[in-house]
Amino acid sequence: MLGTIVNTIAIAAGSVLGLLFRGGIPQACNQTVMQAMGLAVILIGFKSALQVDDFLLVIFSLAIGSVLGEGLKIEAHLERLGQWLQRRFAVAGDGIAHGFVTASLLFCVGSMAIVGALESGLSGNHQTLFAKSVLDGITAIIFASTFGVGVIFSAVAVFLYQGLITLTASFMREFLIPATISQMSAVGGLLIIAIGFNMLEIKRIRVGNMLPAIFLPLVYFMLRQLWA
Repeated sequence: MLGTIVNTIAIAAGSVLGLLFRGGIPQACNQTVMQAMGLAVILIGFKSALQVDDFLLVIFSLAIGSVLGEGLKIEAHLERLGQWLQRRFAVAGDGIAHGFVTASLLFCVGSMAIVGALESGLSGNHQTLFAKSVLDGITAIIFASTFGVGVIFSAVAVFLYQGLITLTASFMREFLIPATISQMSAVGGLLIIAIGFNMLEIKRIRVGNMLPAIFLPLVYFMLRQLWA
């Protein structure tokens, strides 16, 4: 859990720094930086998504995962949680819900979150999560300076999400072969691209409702090995 704890602290610290800079950065500069971050997010997503050979599994995972996510209304639940936080903690003009949902999705669905949490649980290697902590901390500064205090609450989402993956990784060791992790990372990369589109306001995509797709390659490999 050390890697996840460091990641959580980095996001919280970056958010606090971003809040200190809020209001001191011109709106035009903030907008340009956010657009630049959106482009960087898309690039990161492409890098993860293209490192896969079994495209059919990725397609089926996205299709079935999206149906599951729509049924569970994951994005609506995330937005309601963000709105509850906004009612409890927001000052006038703060968009806590938007900041919380956007930051939580970005910090949680990436390949570094998945692979790093798995490495942490399987071998005690926290290097990937340490590297992710640096990136997330910098991103949190920019996000918090733009979206406000909602970003800091995403640290809790990261702690719960990555912590759960780390704790359960040892129980699924035999199924977490390189091919499984590669497919999960590819699906996560596509969701990151979708987040980039949302940040650039190209198209509103309900990324939260696609989250189950990340774990369907794992389910597929588990069923295949059990069947064999």
